[in-house]
Amino acid sequence: MKKRIFVVAAIFISSKLIAQISTKDSASQGMQEKALDKITVTASKYERKQSQTAKLVTIIDKQQLQDLQGRTLSEVLNTVTGVTINGANNSPGTNQRISIRGSSDGNVLLLIDGIPANDPSVISNYFDLNFINLSEVERIEILKGSHSTLYGSDAVSGVINIITKKAESRSFSPFASLHYGSYNTINASAGVNGNSKWLHYQTYLAAISTTGFSSAADTTGSGNFDKDGLQQYIFKNDLSFQLSQSVNWKFYSSYSHYKADVDAAAFTDDADFTVKNKNLQAGSAFGWKKGNNNLRLHYQFNYVHRFYLDDSVSRGSFAYYSQNKYIGRTHFAELYDNFRKNKWSVLMGGDYRFYNTDQFYRSISQFGPFETELNDSLAKMWQLSSYASVVYNYKGANIELGGRLNHHSKYGNNSTYTFNPSWLVHEKLKLFANLATAFKTPSLFQLFDPYIGNKDLNPEKTKTFEAGFEIYKAAKAKLRTTVFYRQTKQFIQFILTDPIFFTGHYENIARQKNYGAEAEFSFISEKWKLEAGYCFTKGRMKSRYSESGNPLLKDTTFNNLYRVPENAVTVFAECIFDKHFRFNSLLKFTGKRWEPVYASAPAELDSYFTIDATGQYLFNNKMRSFISLKNITNKKYFDVLGYNARRFNFTIGLSVEL
Repeated sequence: MKKRIFVVAAIFISSKLIAQISTKDSASQGMQEKALDKITVTASKYERKQSQTAKLVTIIDKQQLQDLQGRTLSEVLNTVTGVTINGANNSPGTNQRISIRGSSDGNVLLLIDGIPANDPSVISNYFDLNFINLSEVERIEILKGSHSTLYGSDAVSGVINIITKKAESRSFSPFASLHYGSYNTINASAGVNGNSKWLHYQTYLAAISTTGFSSAADTTGSGNFDKDGLQQYIFKNDLSFQLSQSVNWKFYSSYSHYKADVDAAAFTDDADFTVKNKNLQAGSAFGWKKGNNNLRLHYQFNYVHRFYLDDSVSRGSFAYYSQNKYIGRTHFAELYDNFRKNKWSVLMGGDYRFYNTDQFYRSISQFGPFETELNDSLAKMWQLSSYASVVYNYKGANIELGGRLNHHSKYGNNSTYTFNPSWLVHEKLKLFANLATAFKTPSLFQLFDPYIGNKDLNPEKTKTFEAGFEIYKAAKAKLRTTVFYRQTKQFIQFILTDPIFFTGHYENIARQKNYGAEAEFSFISEKWKLEAGYCFTKGRMKSRYSESGNPLLKDTTFNNLYRVPENAVTVFAECIFDKHFRFNSLLKFTGKRWEPVYASAPAELDSYFTIDATGQYLFNNKMRSFISLKNITNKKYFDVLGYNARRFNFTIGLSVEL
């Protein structure tokens, strides 16, 4: 069956690639060289060509985002080789966890315009992707591997940098977009930006509404599970002042709020369970650039408020009534300077991070009322770090060496290093290797929860090795293959100290290993584009339960790649018929995965194959329309056991830039 699917897919792609029209398309000019050697900022914190760094960077630029219109940010990230977003295709408002090469929750650092975005009120410190609307994104850079030397805690298996749209060159440039799709989904955005000699500005507003579909899968056959919808709005404002030829100062703020309906649990409906989430970001960035010297100073405050309410007229859990409130606050400040001279480039910097959280839970059930609270007078911590890296470039040889020293308010000091050599041979072959260490600090919940927290936790420590090559062919094709190995020690795990009453706490008692290989291929011409990627991932975890002091618990080793496929394939093909019309198709195969099941053996999830297609019509350089058809075969599958994924669905849209 799988062979037949792949054969049909191959014929489908080939027919689209052959059906080319000879009309010249100005939009495709220069596509090849830009796509094959793009400029990255995330790899080094300053601009470098991809060919001049050993680090593995995948860049999704503005054109690629337009090709993937009608999708959410999570769906776009899910097309990247080695990246898995659990819940990307589930009901609106679903918690979506990022994994790169089989990493656990919270081991991928999310950046927004280069600034870490996280939520200290959640157990693993990850950031809610629902707060970000794809219409505000200019480009995305995905940096695989361990990069705590440049970015600190959580950059264990990778870094994803969401780069938002910037002001246009004109003094006044309004823009707008409107999408409508399945489940009565409306996604509208509008804004205005521009610049003058001394001022750059942008104001942006987005609103999303959908009736959605049932989050929980209905196995009762009754068909009476209610739909779980979402309503959201986002507001952003940026002001940047060019104080002189060398000095600029930027002020920015963004606010995102959404209300979503959720269900009680897997396969379990709840008609009146809701969540209201808010996120506020505000900050300032100062830049001084003169000659080969570039100094940057950042400060950002991040505030997240999550409120869950189940008033239990429709009861899907043991509680008649429950109310959860979580508040997380982050202060982040960073100063760094990049200096370049001849063959050398030096980066030096430091950052300060402060986190605190307030958490409150109340429930009423047959066991009576229950309350627990964690307040910010106790649940707080800070980190102070300094870092540096040196890059040497000479005749195709590129060598980067860096290190970071981190001081944490609870556990003390730890450090990381990175060594990244590469060699570019005749502009056609790049050989590279990466050896790096990373760390993840314990979260506030793991440290301070009154029932299961442990103030004596140490950071998780990771070592990663990568090696591979890239081949460039005639400025049209690129092949990159990579092998990787990642080992984590002092992995934080919850252990049961009393299996009868299910009590326990967090301990540094596990060791995790992940390894695998990736292959990525792209071919670009004036008329068509083909991208394909394959990722093989394996992982094991060994837990030393005997160190808990309970003689009933023994050492155990198990597969830790929960919800991560061992094999994953993505194929994207696009045909540009003329200057007005282009068509693309996205094919994705996701192999079998393991799903954790509480108090039982893990369940194996079936593999699945989906096909999407998108057609775009460009009226001119300022106006375009599209129609996107997703999961055309109406495949039924689980990314998370017991929770529905989208079946066949569509989106149509129009965007205008005046």
